[in-house]
Amino acid sequence: MPEIITNPVKAIRAFCLECCGGNQNYVKDCSAPKCALYAFRLGKNPYRTKREYTPEQLEQMRERARKMQEARRS
Repeated sequence: MPEIITNPVKAIRAFCLECCGGNQNYVKDCSAPKCALYAFRLGKNPYRTKREYTPEQLEQMRERARKMQEARRS
C-alpha cells in the first residue's frame, strides 16, 4: 500500500515524479511549463516568503527559549 502524503507540496512533488517515470532529473528539466503544478514540481512552495523578525521579536523568542530550557532542567 503506498504511503499517504498529507503535505500538498510533497504530494505535488510525488505526482511530478510519477509523471516523469520516477526520474528526478526529468522533473527538474520538466518540459511542461503550462502545467498548473509546474512551479511546485521541486517540492517547495515558490510563493512562500521568508518571515523577517525585528530585533525585539528575536529577543522575545530567545527569552522564551531560555525560560523553556530552565523549566525542563528543574
